[in-house]
Amino acid sequence: MSLDGDAGENGSAPRGGGLTTGEVARRLGVAPTTVRTWDRRYGLGPTAHTGGRHRRWTDEDVARLERMCALTATGLAPAEAARLALDGVTPDAPAPRAGTAPASPPGPAARRRGRTGAGAGLRLGDARQECRGVARAALRLDAAALDELLRTAMEEHGLVTAWTEVIVPTLQAVGRKWENSGERYVEVEHFLSWHVSGALRRHAPPVVADRPGATTVLACVPAENHTLPLEVLAAALAERGLPVRMFGGALPVESLVAAVRRTGPVAVGLWAQSRTTASRPLAQHVAAMEWGVRGARRKPVVLTLGPGWAGQTVPGLPRPSGLAEAVTAVESVALR
Repeated sequence: MSLDGDAGENGSAPRGGGLTTGEVARRLGVAPTTVRTWDRRYGLGPTAHTGGRHRRWTDEDVARLERMCALTATGLAPAEAARLALDGVTPDAPAPRAGTAPASPPGPAARRRGRTGAGAGLRLGDARQECRGVARAALRLDAAALDELLRTAMEEHGLVTAWTEVIVPTLQAVGRKWENSGERYVEVEHFLSWHVSGALRRHAPPVVADRPGATTVLACVPAENHTLPLEVLAAALAERGLPVRMFGGALPVESLVAAVRRTGPVAVGLWAQSRTTASRPLAQHVAAMEWGVRGARRKPVVLTLGPGWAGQTVPGLPRPSGLAEAVTAVESVALR
């Protein structure tokens, strides 16, 4: 079901200019019903009303809603946040004192700052507009909106593009926010990662049946627990009909060796987020493993994945630099 629930709206800008309620909701990272509630309860709707059932939101209207999002993300009650948003107040601007005139609506430069700083609470630079919606939903801990935005991004752009251009920039922005804010926003990072993981599982097709000599084993090296990049690789390979066996975080050496021997994979992807966990001897050992009948024995292609392998390059083993390159590397050996 589309995010835009208004009758007659199909997600495209209506004739005459302006954005539909669904487009505004996607940009803000909220549900369309939330936008309508803010309109009905607090007077945050479009300033220019037209006939019919279509709602047209101008840049100024959207900027006002962005201020509302930013203020509610700081913990303000919606009614108070709406009053300040209507006065043109952002979290990094003082509220007007009693008896003084409300602040003028911010100009284009202030609105840009609101989108990348106050509006989303994260520095996203020139990232896709979808990143801002995902970031806002994550900051508000809005599970329903976040799931819908992630689903839409994957369906509209494809898994590789959604991961590379929407999800990763948002995860990185959350990480920077956490690093610069002490212990704050840890819950946002965990919340976002959990929902991305769930969205990947829902997006991926059913598990592909094993084909002899075509299976890929994916695992984090011992002491490494960052599984999300492997989860998206597993989903991308499943999309292409390639069988995958995913073993998740911190797989002990003996368990990795046993898994490789039991599955006889064409490729093994080893993820290391940190240089302290990347192990060149382990990668070399797995790459040297053989199976099969005498005279036709095979070895897996071992892919060293993740930033932990920087400076730990293993001669002869591919080190893909991103998701698209990793998918291509696996396809090249699995489809021979």
